[in-house]
Parts: sequence; C-alpha cells; structure tokens
Amino acid sequence: MKMSKIFVQTLREFPSDAEVVSHKMLARAGYIRKLTSGVYNYLPLMWRVLKKVENIIREEMDNAGAQELLMPFVQPKELWVESGRWEAYGKELMRLRDRHNREMCLGPTHEEIITSVARDVLKSYKQLPANLYQIQSKFRDEVRPRFGLLRGREFIMKDAYSFGTSQEELDKEYKNMWEAYTRIFNRCGLETKAVQSDSGAIGGSVSHEFMVITDTDAGENDVFYCDSCDYSANSNHAVSKLPQAKTVGDFDCAKVVDTPNTHTIEELCDYLNIPASIILKTLVYIVDKKPVLALIRGDKQVEETKLLNAVGGIDIRIATSGEIEEMMAENGFNAIPGFIGPVDENKKPIAKYGENKVTVVADESVKELKNFVVGINRNDVHMVGANFGSELDLPEIVTDIRLVEAGEFCPQCGKPLKVTRGIEVGNIFQLGTKYSKPMNAVYLDADGKAKPYIMGCYGIGVTRTAAAAVEAHHDEWGIKWPLAIAPYHVIVVPVSTKDELQMSVAEKLYKDLLANGVEAVLDDRDERPGVKFKDADLIGFPYRITVGKTIQDGNVEFVTRQTGEKETLKPEQAAQRVIDAVKAIMK
Repeated sequence: MKMSKIFVQTLREFPSDAEVVSHKMLARAGYIRKLTSGVYNYLPLMWRVLKKVENIIREEMDNAGAQELLMPFVQPKELWVESGRWEAYGKELMRLRDRHNREMCLGPTHEEIITSVARDVLKSYKQLPANLYQIQSKFRDEVRPRFGLLRGREFIMKDAYSFGTSQEELDKEYKNMWEAYTRIFNRCGLETKAVQSDSGAIGGSVSHEFMVITDTDAGENDVFYCDSCDYSANSNHAVSKLPQAKTVGDFDCAKVVDTPNTHTIEELCDYLNIPASIILKTLVYIVDKKPVLALIRGDKQVEETKLLNAVGGIDIRIATSGEIEEMMAENGFNAIPGFIGPVDENKKPIAKYGENKVTVVADESVKELKNFVVGINRNDVHMVGANFGSELDLPEIVTDIRLVEAGEFCPQCGKPLKVTRGIEVGNIFQLGTKYSKPMNAVYLDADGKAKPYIMGCYGIGVTRTAAAAVEAHHDEWGIKWPLAIAPYHVIVVPVSTKDELQMSVAEKLYKDLLANGVEAVLDDRDERPGVKFKDADLIGFPYRITVGKTIQDGNVEFVTRQTGEKETLKPEQAAQRVIDAVKAIMK
C-alpha cells in the first residue's frame, strides 16, 4: 500500500474528550472517529488491526474444538423473559419496538439466543459436549461511556458457550478455554493475569477475568495478587485475612455519650481518642430503589459489588442526604449522616422507607467487635460499649462486603497482598444451569431422562483487546503495535521522493517485501522527512526502513519501533530481517 493512498488523517493534537492513552493515540493516529457518545467508526487502519485480532481468536478457538456461528444482533423480548433477565438486566439493555409493536433489544450478550439455538438442535447426550462461538457487535447503553474503545456502548466481542452433561465436562472445557485464552493473548502481544472475579449480569458460580496489567489511567479495576502464591482477584471478588487490630473497646458498660460535630469516622476517633477499628460504621445505600444498611468496621470500606450480590440487586448507589433525612423522619428519628445506626438506644430499628422494608447487611469483620461505638440515630451522640446480643443484634445477612486493601494478607498463603490496575480483555464463566433450567433447554440422557445442559460462557472483547494493546505498547511519540496485530508490518521511507536512487531502492524493497508475504507501506508522499517519521511513529509500524543519503554507500537505516533500536544495514539485510520476523509470527 502506498502511504498516499491509505485512508488516514493524523491529527496534530489529541482530542479534547480523550482521557486515556489508547483513546488519544487511536484518534490522533487516524484509527477511529467518534460518531456519537460511546460509538466509533473503525477506519481502515483500525479495521485491519481488529481483523487480525479476530483471526487469532478464530484460529485458537477452532483449534480448541469450538465451532463458529453468527447470531442476530437484534433479539426478541420473549427469550429474555424466559431467562428472567428482561427486567433484571437494567438500563444498559437498549430496548425498542418494531413496526408491529413487538418489543426487542439490541444484544449486549447472547446467552438467551444461544440457549434457544442449542435446545432446538442438541437433543441427545450423544451430541454433547459442544462449544459454539461467534464474533459479533454488541450494544450496552452505558450510563457514562468513556475511555474510547475500552468502555464504549457499541463494541465487537467474541462470545462462546459450552454445553455439557456434567460438572466434570464443564470443568474440562473451562480449562480448555483458559488455555486457549492464554495462547490468544500471548499471540496478541499481551501479558495477562487470570483473576477471580464477580459474574455480574451474566451470572454463574465461578468466573475469572483475563486482565492486562497496566499502570495507566485506563486500568478499570484494582487487581489484588500475591507474589508468594498464585492468588489473584479483582477488587469486587478479592478476599483477605486482616492484620491484627484492636476490636475490643475499653468501655466498661454500654452508655450514650455526647459526640458533638463528629460527622466522620476521623472526627469521632479524635473526639473519643479511639481507633477506627472499634467503631461500627453504618452506611445507607439504595439498591434497585430499595433501602439497604451496610454495617462494617470503621476502618474498612464497603465493596459495592459484594453488597449488591449480598442482596441480589442490579443497581446500587449511596443514598443522598435528603433520602437519609426522609428515612430517619419516617421511622421517628432525627439524625444526619455521621450519627446513623441500625437501631436506637432502645433497639428500635430503622424499619422502612416508603413502601420498602430496610434490609441490613453486616460485613463478617463486625462479628469480632466487642464494647464498640455505634450511632443510635440521634444527632451529636453515640453509644459506647455496645455489644451484639445485648444493645443490638446481628442482622440475618452477615457476609463479606469489605473492600480489600494492599498489605492485608493473602487468603491462601498468608503473605501480604499487592495491588495493581488492570484492563479486562476476556472472561470465562461457569454458568451451570442458570439459563438452561428457566428456558427448559434439555437433552435426553442415556436413560431417556430430560436434563438441563450444564453451560459455560467465554468472552473476549475484540475492540478492548486492541485498545489494551495500545495501553501496554506506546511511548510519547505514538503506538508500538505488536507485530501480529499491527495494521502493516513495515513502512519504507525514502527521505526524498525526488532522489531517483532513493526512490528506486525504496520501490524495490517495497516490492520484494510484498512478494514475501510482508504487509508493507511505501511512504511516497512529497513531505519533509520529519513529517514522515512522526507519522510512522504515531501510527506504530513495527519496523521502519529509511532510504536516505547513506544509500550512496549501499546502506539503509533499520528501526525497530518496539525498542527504538536503529541499525545500519544493506537493503537486502533489512528486508530479510522483516521477512524472518513475519514468518516467526505465522508459525
């Protein structure tokens, strides 16, 4: 391809709305153009990258025994009602009606569709196990799309689904997909870590995310890991052993004390001269429009996804001051945030808010508290020396809702946990019968009995993988594409298009590279050398062969973009270097 013919326009500045490196680089280098919020045009350079990522995925999935199909992007309401997710999925599900007033949605995922396909075809245990996958556009109506391709509303994804007859078959396929994913991301030039994760709206009992570890602002989640063993988990799933802390107060009996103007944990600690670890903190949340009280040790934070799962909700947010005041008044209390507790000094609970009963959830860490401090729903006072079983009772739901912190101890080996940032590029779920049971997707076993499929789900974000590669491989000048997914392998740059010798050597190099299966670009533009070099670095060609004045001595400059190394080589040596590198990734 001639550079003068490539459909690309590089920009001098980064777009004003771009927050992270991949969004900035891909927009400035002419890979993507924003159409509307969270929706992008994939321009020719980007499409070449995405097709290469897709092809790597396709090859490894086929080699792992999966079969490709393609399912509709628009999905009927009826299947989502069958699974129970039409109402439960939330506002991210883009709902619409066709001209016949039939309710539909734009597919954010395809569990319902693939389950309906399987139940029509996979009738016998003799047809199982099976694994079906597709590469398809998805749409999720994100409330705040950001980070370019990392969190858009429309995106390209590979999703696979396995069907089996037993947990053993599911475990085997789960391992098979884990290994296939490791190969896929390695081939894409990405080092990933598989971490335990929350299953979210997909559901299922066991799930792992494949995270690209990064120190950039694009990292979406904290990943906690242990250097001494193989433990690693997303923050919404991580657990830990807590360091020893004071959990028994020095108060000799339960009593109400004045604590004026102590609106925060820090202010309360200073006023009473106590550690935060003997305070029972009460936070008010709204989950699916219903009130939830979260009880946790004063020196710890609530992990909202864990709390959401504890009550089986979909949407969660912290309650506003106005909502808290309304709730207090409705229950006969006069308290503002900072003085809230699950009960008052007479054990009267916060029972309701509007038509909804208040759900109370306690973190496991509170069970060890004794003689602690707690709010009692009166301003400027707290109860000190409180205990469960006397001044208040443990709620029915006591579970892990705590956000792990770096330095806490690994649940497997007891060594300190570390934390880093990660970008999710893939996930695998053990769905079990979450979809097959409600949708009556069954097969006949050897005894002729109908049984639901045991299912697994395996996703890779194609567009996310490409964006994550930019996050992992770039410098201040532009992108450093891994060779296997770069739009082109090499650019040949004649310094002066008016120099006959430079142009003849450059054109011969270009043709020889093409003849040997190398995806090469010849920069035939009549531009200053600096412009050509800057564009080459910005776009991210893995190799650059510059034909300049040194060609008088029979030499060219060979630059490796990933390392920045520059070498003086003969034209045929430079060409062979690229040919050998390309052959290596094709093996």
